[in-house]
Formats: sequence, C-alpha cells, structure tokens
Amino acid sequence: MEPRLNFFGNPFAGKVLKHINSAAKVASESGVPTATQELVKIRASQINGCGFCTDMHTKDATAAGETQQRLNLVAAWREATVFTDAERAALELSEQGTRIADAAGGVTDEAWANAAKYYDEDQLIALLSLIAIINAYNRINVINQQPAGSYQPGQFG
Repeated sequence: MEPRLNFFGNPFAGKVLKHINSAAKVASESGVPTATQELVKIRASQINGCGFCTDMHTKDATAAGETQQRLNLVAAWREATVFTDAERAALELSEQGTRIADAAGGVTDEAWANAAKYYDEDQLIALLSLIAIINAYNRINVINQQPAGSYQPGQFG
C-alpha cells in the first residue's frame, strides 16, 4: 500500500500539521493521565479504521509503560475489567464524540456527566480537544491511505 501523496513530507502539509500538533501539545499538558490520552486516541482510531494512528498510539502507549493486555482490550473496553472508571468515562466520551454522525444527539448527557465526575473543566476541554484532534488525524491518514506498521515511538518528536 502506498499513500496517495507524501503528506508528511509536503511543506504546505507541514504548516497545517504544525498547528494541529501545537493544539495537541497544549491538550496533552492538561493533567489527564498519559495512559488515558493514549486509550482515547487508540479507540477513536480503531473506530475510524485508521491503521496508521492505531499503530502509532499503541506503540507510544507501550513505550510509556502500557500493558499489552490493556491494549488488546481497548476495542472491548466495556467487557474488560482492566480499565478504571475514569478511563471508561473517557473511552465512552471518545466513542460518542467519534461516532457523532451515528447519533442524532451527539454525546449524551449521561456520558458527559460521567466524564465530569472524574475530570475537571480543563481536563474535559483537553479530552474534547484530543478527541477532535485524533479524529482530524484519522481523516487525514484514511483519506491519504497512509500505510500502517512502520511507526517508531517518538518518530514525530
């Protein structure tokens, strides 16, 4: 599989990515645990069928100390006993925020209230931002048919 264009090597795309990455960096410094951030990104990427981002974030999570068992169970998080209630709330928010077109009402009040039990306002803003950003990256990579499998942790800085 070859990408449709060299998005990561294109100077104009680099300008776009610079701004997306700046927003992602701010959101990542919110106090939301790194493990939770990676789980949110992995789940959205799975839903969107983005192999590149799924590869990237599972490898980054592993490099940050995440266990293989938990990574194996992200897609089945509702049935898994290895996630905290706070992580479950973030995963639910990620799913509903990613599947926004599938639900006429978007994210439910129940999912929002559950997340608000575990995260303060800045952290909720960070989670919303991370969900929006990973969905943007998923769309860039899926549209471009960016191949998965070759990412190395820390590759992009």
